[in-house]
Amino acid sequence: MAAVTGAVLVVVAAPDRAPEQDGKGSADGGPDASVTLLVGRALEEGDGGIAARCTVEGFRDGLCTGWRQQRVRATAGGAGSVLRGPASREADGAVRTVVLPTNAGGPLEIGLAEAGQLTDVTVRDGHGRYVAGALAPKNRHWANTEPLRAGELYTVRVGAQDAAGTPVGATMAFRTAPPPDGGRLTVEFGPRPGTYGAGQIVTAALSRPVPATDRTARARVERALQVTSEPVVEGGWHWVDDSTLHYRPRTYWPAHAQVHVTSGLDGVEVGDHGYGGPSDSTEFTIGDRIEAVTDSAAHEMTVRRNGRVIRTIPVTTGKEGFRTRSGVKVVLRKEYQVRMRGDTVGIKRGTSEFYDLPVFYATRVTWSGEYVHAAPWSVASQGEENVSHGCTGMSTADAAWFFQTVREGDIVQVVNSGGEPMAPFDNGFGDWNLDWRSWQAGSSLTSAPVPSVAHQASSRLRPLT
Repeated sequence: MAAVTGAVLVVVAAPDRAPEQDGKGSADGGPDASVTLLVGRALEEGDGGIAARCTVEGFRDGLCTGWRQQRVRATAGGAGSVLRGPASREADGAVRTVVLPTNAGGPLEIGLAEAGQLTDVTVRDGHGRYVAGALAPKNRHWANTEPLRAGELYTVRVGAQDAAGTPVGATMAFRTAPPPDGGRLTVEFGPRPGTYGAGQIVTAALSRPVPATDRTARARVERALQVTSEPVVEGGWHWVDDSTLHYRPRTYWPAHAQVHVTSGLDGVEVGDHGYGGPSDSTEFTIGDRIEAVTDSAAHEMTVRRNGRVIRTIPVTTGKEGFRTRSGVKVVLRKEYQVRMRGDTVGIKRGTSEFYDLPVFYATRVTWSGEYVHAAPWSVASQGEENVSHGCTGMSTADAAWFFQTVREGDIVQVVNSGGEPMAPFDNGFGDWNLDWRSWQAGSSLTSAPVPSVAHQASSRLRPLT
């Protein structure tokens, strides 16, 4: 996608700390050591790959029509000056800037026009986020390894050495223009703020689909969706379909974890899918770790809080022909009273299996209608045999206790039922039934043809080897 936006590139104040002087150059008006930097950006997508050939190191006037290059002087004092380019200083010291028709998704490259080497290059947006980049071998060239965002102000700090080894530096700034109006890709996160169980899944619903065939766009989207927690856990996104992602830790969330979910899509170019737009963040808390495991063969549910058994409940589960789904489920909601009818699950009226009755203390675990609920009509069978149509039934007292004890996101597992496995995605949150390797296989980052974004704790970028 050739999205044309605007940018300005100007030289601003010196870095926070000027490089150390080593006797070469003077800080009191004498000639400073210096080195000329070449700063290049793509103006638009070139025909026949011209823009790809027009890099800082290979720039040729008249040939690279899709490339704009500027020369910036890095000095020992740290304050550069534009030698050639679209910015100049007025008599009063103000900087006059010219907006360039620049592709915000194009490369930003910095090289040397003379002997010397780059030592540090940092690029940071107005929100303090660093742009990943890498120094090439021999330390003469730097390029960003993740795309810039549209509508952002960036500060570029460059540290270098001249041929004699004297430290020099320059600080520049540029602003990418806002993305085109209309059709921006946004995301709606779930769950809403609140307290949830240790099995809660984070969901991301995109405003429009990003197909699996566009691996680069998917990788950019996934990279921009950030989940952080305290304590820190290992986790990852999984593409459920073209417009839905789920995030889960490798294992269940720790009890009382704090989880924060944000989107960095705003301004990010997403290939043919346009630009990302602003999206609301969400945050939630994990409560005590409640796990309910039902052994259908033993006709018993064991409930644990933070690893300790707090109740053992006689139950009945699905009988022959209606076996309860096996596997891990997650509490979806709690409904005090539900009317249950056999025809909603394919049982015809007038047959011996048909039912139509009010059910109390119903804890839903699938969207198709599987609950843990009060079943006073089967108390004699609870703990002895399986007589239900797929739900987990228990006494009214036990069901009321369970209803009051669990919350959305708590874990409800069924073993030894003989039923079909719980589906991972299309009937609730069965995500935990995928092993970690299978979960990671649903990420676009595991095999995406775009470089990994380094999360820089430090602003210093080291050379590639």
